[in-house]
Amino acid sequence: MAMGAQDTAERLRAITGELSGLFYERDDVIRTLTVAMLAGQHSLLLGPPGTAKSELARELTGRIESANYWEILLSKFTAPTRMFGPIDVGALSRGEYRQIFDGRATTAHIAFIDEIFKCSTAALNETLGLLNERIYHPENGGEPIHCPLISAITASNELPTGEDSAAIYDRLLVRLEVGYLADPSNFAGLVRSAVTAPAALARTTVELAELRQAVTEAVPAVGVPDTIVDAVCTLRAALRRKELISSDRRWRQSVRLLQASAFLDGRDKVGQNDLSVLTHVLWDSPAERPAVEREVLHLVNPDAKEALDLADAIEELEAQLDAKAGQSREALGDWAIREAITKLNMAGKKLERLRKEAETAGRSTAAVERVIILQRAVHARVLTEALGVDASIVQTRL
Repeated sequence: MAMGAQDTAERLRAITGELSGLFYERDDVIRTLTVAMLAGQHSLLLGPPGTAKSELARELTGRIESANYWEILLSKFTAPTRMFGPIDVGALSRGEYRQIFDGRATTAHIAFIDEIFKCSTAALNETLGLLNERIYHPENGGEPIHCPLISAITASNELPTGEDSAAIYDRLLVRLEVGYLADPSNFAGLVRSAVTAPAALARTTVELAELRQAVTEAVPAVGVPDTIVDAVCTLRAALRRKELISSDRRWRQSVRLLQASAFLDGRDKVGQNDLSVLTHVLWDSPAERPAVEREVLHLVNPDAKEALDLADAIEELEAQLDAKAGQSREALGDWAIREAITKLNMAGKKLERLRKEAETAGRSTAAVERVIILQRAVHARVLTEALGVDASIVQTRL
């Protein structure tokens, strides 16, 4: 990897680290958004209101110096001219019909489109043209305008419901679920941040020209060994057996994501670890994501596979706690002491071991970290709901 490319990758890694310090439980989301940007692909943040989707997107895109940034909140009534350029009233008075493109999607290098699936029918074709071919057909019927868009981050509180929005959904290669904070200690930190002055943090940036060079030259130059091609073919066959079908186009575009993942880590060849990014690509509905994740991690990450098995046991304990709602405190306490706390403590120790093993082997810890958060959340619920331990004490312990 050339020296300039190495420097760009290093600064992008610094950016992801800084953002992970700002946003709790978002490490994998931040890294994957960065990988999508490096691949020149578009991404979707899917989750309920109040999960910092917009803030996270702005923080990441704001680190690209000299880039034209464009942001919009869509509704069913958003006109195409509001997105791509209003009519030039002055020119219209002279009998000329033209648009003003500055500051609109037509001149943006990086975009954030909120409530993407509320795109109006009138703006659908133009939006698809922007996302697919990076072109816009002006209102006056003139020559298509080639847009400099590198990557768009989109967000939605809900999945698409109609054919129009489904067409846009299909063009968003990376799909990331963003939920409310699960770890009680992280939630406590979030609350404290509302009443304490933020500490001065480093703010690494990367120049637009450097990002563009990475997207167009350095990332495509990353090697894809035959072993990775074989692994992708094996994964496709495994998913098809579970009736999880992705289009050939989506599989082909995924290769660039693998290259971008390797580039971000400073490597000149795709490795087995990079396949983990496919967990955010190969599902249509959130209900399919766990099955996709299991197949991907079974192929590339044995400690993550074991962590997901522990997650099943932890979720079963949480289901038992929910089913025992209304029972006496004595009965709940007896169950917690005899069964739940012991199993949760054992799971916690196993997860810490798995995390250390993954770190030592240089494998991704994202899946293990997520299960650790689940274990802490369920452990806290059992302590407070079954044993009556004060919540502030629980947060201190965690």
